[in-house]
Parts: sequence; structure tokens; C-alpha cells
Amino acid sequence: MSSVLELDDLLEKIPQLISRLTSFTVFSVYLLNEQREELSIAYAVGYPEEIVKHFTLKVGQGTVGTAVAEQRPILLNDVDQDPRYLAVVPGAKSQLAVPLRNKGQVIGALNLLSDRLGAFTERDEWILRQFGAHVAQAIATARLFESEREYTETLETLAEIGREMSAILDPDELLTRLAHLIKRVIDYRIFGIALLNEEAQELDLKVTIKYGDDPRAVSPVKLGEGLVGYAALHKEVVLVPDVTKDPRYIAAVPGVRSELVVPLLLKDRCIGVFDLESPDINAFNKKHVKLLTLLASEAAVAIENARLVESIRSSEERFEKELRLAQRVQMALLPQELPKRLRGVDIAWHFDPARELGGDICDFLSPEPNALVVVLGDVSGKGVPAALYGAAIGEMVRGRTFRRRLEKNETTPAELLGGMNRILHDRNLEEYYCTLCYAMFEFKKKIVTFANSGLPYPVRCRGGKAEQLDMPGTPLGSFGASQYDNFQFALETGDIFVLCSDGIFEAFDEAGKEFGAERVIEIIERTQAMTSKEIVNELFGAVQNFCGDAPQSDDRTVVVVKINQLGPAKPGQSG
Repeated sequence: MSSVLELDDLLEKIPQLISRLTSFTVFSVYLLNEQREELSIAYAVGYPEEIVKHFTLKVGQGTVGTAVAEQRPILLNDVDQDPRYLAVVPGAKSQLAVPLRNKGQVIGALNLLSDRLGAFTERDEWILRQFGAHVAQAIATARLFESEREYTETLETLAEIGREMSAILDPDELLTRLAHLIKRVIDYRIFGIALLNEEAQELDLKVTIKYGDDPRAVSPVKLGEGLVGYAALHKEVVLVPDVTKDPRYIAAVPGVRSELVVPLLLKDRCIGVFDLESPDINAFNKKHVKLLTLLASEAAVAIENARLVESIRSSEERFEKELRLAQRVQMALLPQELPKRLRGVDIAWHFDPARELGGDICDFLSPEPNALVVVLGDVSGKGVPAALYGAAIGEMVRGRTFRRRLEKNETTPAELLGGMNRILHDRNLEEYYCTLCYAMFEFKKKIVTFANSGLPYPVRCRGGKAEQLDMPGTPLGSFGASQYDNFQFALETGDIFVLCSDGIFEAFDEAGKEFGAERVIEIIERTQAMTSKEIVNELFGAVQNFCGDAPQSDDRTVVVVKINQLGPAKPGQSG
């Protein structure tokens, strides 16, 4: 039994093995749906085909249902003399039903029927009870194997969907395609995508599909009204097993009994919602919530990128206006404030684009308590294309950083860069790449882990001495098979870490002389007693004085993280 991992193959093998233990005329395996408290036939021998497809038992119903409810075998020498017996198969005279238990939980039952009176003995009952324990364990193992395979296939499908979404830049086409892509991972009955009209404070349903029929016309929903408006206003998932029991529900579509609404979040801003509805009670579960939340994160970026591209293409007369709008959007996507609740850490940064729009990426994330992720990146090129590419990469970093909490094995910084590299390479934008440094500070463990993809080496200042930390890496998007390394360092009170884009190191004066790493290191050593903000200002001031009237040729970004105090280490933990 334990050698079979495919559930269908396992179920088919069970009657073959039982026939070596006892004789029977008809056989079936029932599996339990715990949510519905219902038993259905998973495999049968000697049953009419329609019965196998459609016949179900409630727990406690019939001989099999009673065996499951009471968690004990039931032996009937003459089925006609027992009121619990349900005559599903003609000609049956005796029956043996044995519940399948795994780790104290009933997961189904074995059911043997014979056309002879008294066909089964107490010895058969004892043997089948022992055999049933092995069957239950094998079914549980096969289900686990199937679940793991399904999980892997789902992740691959999500990655494929993400790639396809990012390649569509027409908003209407993207929204329509989204509805069909989501059908690949969630078998919905009614689905809609509503986007927020910020001016009217309404959610307009852009795409609606009902049972595969033509789109249905639904009026806009005010922000805050109904389940859809509530999810958008509060920026949180709404899962309702029975809408008739929820006072927020607005009966816009007849026959709906359960609903799942997931907001489309871009950073901390809601741009719309996914809305799934079903005529069945309890149609959606936590798995659907997890999948749709991941899709919503990537969809929000794709929708926003498609909207931005459409606006840029609209007309040359409005180009300057749209460019200013894009600049505001980019600045809004950059961190507006530092993560809270991080004591003993002083962080500062500054971004100076070479043009209206820059290609540098900067973010600070706190995916879990006592942890800080610092990201600094530099996209090749400048202007609108670099800003679009940078916005997509920035949101990809955020999504993958916070998705670590949902994964069984948390992704390391190097693995995160490797996954991003494959996705960016598959987008076939050969002329664009991104250098990016990803730093994970874990203050409770007193360690910092870096992964670098070609950004100038970060500088660490400790004990008055500053030096660059050697950590090479290939730019993201250049080669699909590139691998990245984790560089881990212990943290000490007083440590200063400085990350700079190449616009700092490669700033040139009027004579064409480069600012260089030595000047950066000298400034850090000289200003180490200052606050992070003062160190940032000193670096930018020095670069500007050095360059004089020479034109700025590249975006400039500096991030300074200063460790003012670390908490005490746990017993046995090295500092």
C-alpha cells in the first residue's frame, strides 16, 4: 500500500488486495467531505456507473454512514433484516462496512457486499479493520503527495500568469485576460473586476462574467457600500460563507449565497477589487484567499503599468502633463516613511533623479518584527522606460518580500533575486536590466544578509574604519540562468552601512574626473559620529561640490543604516 503515491492508482489497487483476504461480490471506497459531512464513492467494483458518479451519503445515513459516525465496523449477515441498509446495488445479501481512520480522524470507509447470506465472518471484520488502518495511511500519504504536486503546479501557473499579465499594456485587454487567467487557478461561478474611480469615489465593474454567459450590467458601487465597497475602503479581504447572514451585503445578483472580495493594492493604495460570487454556501476557503491575494498583488502592478502606458501614448500635446503625473506617481511609490517599531536603528535616504523620472529603486520593508529589508536598485537607462521598469521591479520586490511569510521555507535574499532575474529575463527586454542590492537585517539574531546583482559594493563602517564589502553579482534580467550568493555579516552596535547607486561613485566633474569609492569611504569615516540624515547630506553635498557645473548624467541615491543599539543576545547566541 505504501508504495503507491497516485490516489487513483491506490484506490484501484485496494479491491485487488482485499480479494486476497476475503471474497466479495461488490466493493466500494467512500471518502468523507468534512465540510459537507458527506460521503461519496471514490472507487467501486460492481456498481452501476450512475451510482458511482452521483450517489452520496450523509454521516450517519445507511450502514456505511453509521459506521463512519460511530467509528466502528458493521457486519450484516442479512441486509434485509437491518433497517439501516440502503439497497443501492441489487442482489446484495450481506455487508461489511469498515471505517478508515488516520490519526484519530475518520476519512472514509471500505464497503464490501456479497450475494450470499452470511458471507462475512468476525475474522473478516478483524482482518479488514487491520487492513483499513494501512489503507487510511496510504490514502493520507497519496493526498499529501497530490497536494504538494498541486501546490507546485499552482506556483508555476502563478508565475506564468504573472509573466503574461506584465506583457499586456492595453488596460481593457488586460482586464478581460485577467478574468480568464484567474479561471486557471480558481474555478469560479461569477467573477468581476471593479476599478476605483477616485474622483467619483465609486467602484466601476469593468469585467463581469457569470457562468460563462455574456457580461452582466451592474451599477457602480459607492466606496464603503456593500461587501465590494467595504473591501476597497478598508483595504482588506472579505470572505463571507453565507451572504444572507451579512448585513453589509447588497443583493445585486439573484441567487448569490457566498462571496469573496480581494482588494487590488498598489503599495498602500487600493485601485480596485476582485469579486468572486457563488450560488453555493461556503464556496470559498483560505486557499482561494491566498491564491487570489497573490494574483491581486501582481494584477495591481500590471493594471497600473497598463494605465500608465496608455496615458503616455494618449497624445503628444498632453505629454508634459502626463510626465509630471508620472513623476508624482513615482515619488508616491517611493517610501514615504520608514518602518515603525524598529528601535535602536537610524535610517536615512535621499534620491536625486537625473531627469524628471529616474530609474533608481529604493524601499524599506518590515516583513516581520525585529527585521528590516533595505532595497536599493538602479535600472539601466533613464526617463519614462526606466521609471516604468523600476516601478514594476519595486512592486515585485515588495510582493516577494511579504510573500515569504506564506511560504513553507522562507526565501533567502539570493533566492529572491534569482526568481526575479528569471521573470525579468523572460520578458525579453534585452536593452533593460537592473542592478539591485537586497539587505535583510535581523536584529534579534544580530545578523544582516546581503544579495547583490551588480550594484556598487555597500560600505560598512565599524570601529572608525570604513570599507567596501566585496559581493559581486550579475544584473537582473541579463541572463536567465544567473545564480546569486548570500553574504552574511554579524551586526554590532555602532555599525554603519551605506548603499549608493553608481550615480554617486561615477559622478564626474567638469574635467571628466570621477568622484570614486575612496572619497565615499573618507566621508563616511569622517562623519561616522553624525546621524544617518547628516551622513546622507554630507555625501550629497560633497558630490555636488565636486561636480560643480558639470551636468548630472545619472540618478543618485544614498541609503544609510546606522545601528545605534542592539538588544541582548539569547543565551548561547553569538553576537
